[in-house]
Amino acid sequence: MIGHIESYSQDIQTGIIKYGKQFYEFHIDVWQSDEKPKAGDDVEFHLENDSVYKASLIGDYVKGMQPVKSRKIAGILGLLLGAIGLHRIYLGFYWTALMQIVVTVLSGGFGVLWGFIEGVLILGAYFDKDAKGRRLK
Repeated sequence: MIGHIESYSQDIQTGIIKYGKQFYEFHIDVWQSDEKPKAGDDVEFHLENDSVYKASLIGDYVKGMQPVKSRKIAGILGLLLGAIGLHRIYLGFYWTALMQIVVTVLSGGFGVLWGFIEGVLILGAYFDKDAKGRRLK
């Protein structure tokens, strides 16, 4: 099954995996990946008698934080459509994108400047990571 780590405590080496509306506890001794588990990770896990007996990272995490998002695309989106936060949505910063939309609407267009400046910063490599902490290509 594929789930999502809701929380993980390094102190007690135990975490919670959410699958649908169900929650399952796991311990580090069932962890199969080299990377340490952390909240927000997508995982593949197996159950036996409602207990997790095997869990590992899936998706982009397995690639070891390889870049997947393009700096050029994000920068151009910021320059052209930054007022609606499209560059932030592309990079996975959904709440910031929502705030850019709100600022644009409430300020009568100030969000255009905000998005344009971020587009320049992205293209100039001052803003170089996506929401998952991966560097931009």
